[in-house]
Amino acid sequence: MKVLKFGGTSVGKPERMHAVAKLITADSDAKIVVLSALSGTTNALVEIGQSLSEGKREQAKQQIDKLEAHYRAFCDELVKGEAARAKAKAIIDEHFEFLTIILKISFNEALNKDILAQGELLSTKLFCAHLEDAGVKAVLLPALEFMSIDEFEEPEIPRIKTRLSQLISEYKGDKLFITQGYICRNARGEVDNLKRGGSDYSASLIGAAIQAAEVQIWTDIDGMHNNDPRVVNKTFPVEQLSFDEAAELAYFGAKILHPASIWPAQHFNIPVKLLNTMQPEAKGTIITEMPNGNGVKAIAAKDGIIAIKIKSSRMLLAYGFLRKIFEVFEKYRTPIDMITTSEVAVSLTIDESKHLDQILKELQPFGTVELDHQQAIVSIVGNEVAATPSILKKLFESLDDVPLRMISYGGSRHNISILVGAQHKNKTLQLLNKGLFGLE
Repeated sequence: MKVLKFGGTSVGKPERMHAVAKLITADSDAKIVVLSALSGTTNALVEIGQSLSEGKREQAKQQIDKLEAHYRAFCDELVKGEAARAKAKAIIDEHFEFLTIILKISFNEALNKDILAQGELLSTKLFCAHLEDAGVKAVLLPALEFMSIDEFEEPEIPRIKTRLSQLISEYKGDKLFITQGYICRNARGEVDNLKRGGSDYSASLIGAAIQAAEVQIWTDIDGMHNNDPRVVNKTFPVEQLSFDEAAELAYFGAKILHPASIWPAQHFNIPVKLLNTMQPEAKGTIITEMPNGNGVKAIAAKDGIIAIKIKSSRMLLAYGFLRKIFEVFEKYRTPIDMITTSEVAVSLTIDESKHLDQILKELQPFGTVELDHQQAIVSIVGNEVAATPSILKKLFESLDDVPLRMISYGGSRHNISILVGAQHKNKTLQLLNKGLFGLE
């Protein structure tokens, strides 16, 4: 069995949803299809939740009405048969009745999670209505019945495997299953989610749970590119990556893939393909255990980085100093991306500012704390790049006139990361594209 995930842009218009239906029925292979919400829906639901949290109920009602009108127009083009239109109407009525009811309920975070789940619930139910209208037999597997996370917000793969297997076993002979990405239940049994981009994560977790032949991530770009095509003019898709290379790229900013989505597939050695819904014939990128040779494969950039420097000539060399620093970030569950040390200072970066004030307050006793906002991490990724002198030479020659704030080298053989001011990010990507790939 294969797992195929389709993102919001792949199902964002009726004609795109029609194309996805043709794509998944082009062969008779058994498959589980994971769908995101229609493009723009999650943003709209976030805005509705924000309005409710601020007590702006009339504004929230206007936002709900606007979203409902979009879905009704969408369904006019999605389904044609009378029975299918009636079913689509009932689906929209059900979910927008829920959104209307919440206008009268006290807002809380649990309710907000329910609001955010409506996008995936709508897209999968409407897609199943279209399949039925087209005479295609498919089974809807509700993700809320098998996808779960524990009290630390980590997925419970053994439980997911057991529940999903039980659900599938109830439909002997069926080969096409549809389910929601992103949404799950938490340790309290409440509706929750796997955070933004979580549909990729859902697909990888499902692939791990059923020991899938492969996981396919379908988006609107033909695979992982060697550089950011939104910034750099000349880029190309990378045909093959190892799990380690793909994980580095995803974590350090490649938007095509959710950072957490690699490890479940890697743990169970399940190939992942990145494919283009708009160009299904394109090769895309395949991610497997083994690297395809050495050298630079791709460059990724991560925005919104904050650099923190703790300077202390008195304490830096003291036993346990770094441990105490790290414990502050652990306390507030804030991951560190990069770290460098000197004789009297330690510099590190974070991309989460939620607890920044508390972190800074707890760091003050250790020394002078300096902060640099609006930074960007640029990562050069490829098998053995950190152990290849010629690559290092080209890298630094390319960036001769770019001010580098930090350099992370040696932590991974597959990654060299540099920190630059956000205003230098685009220039850095373009210079590296020329220096490392000969493209400009």
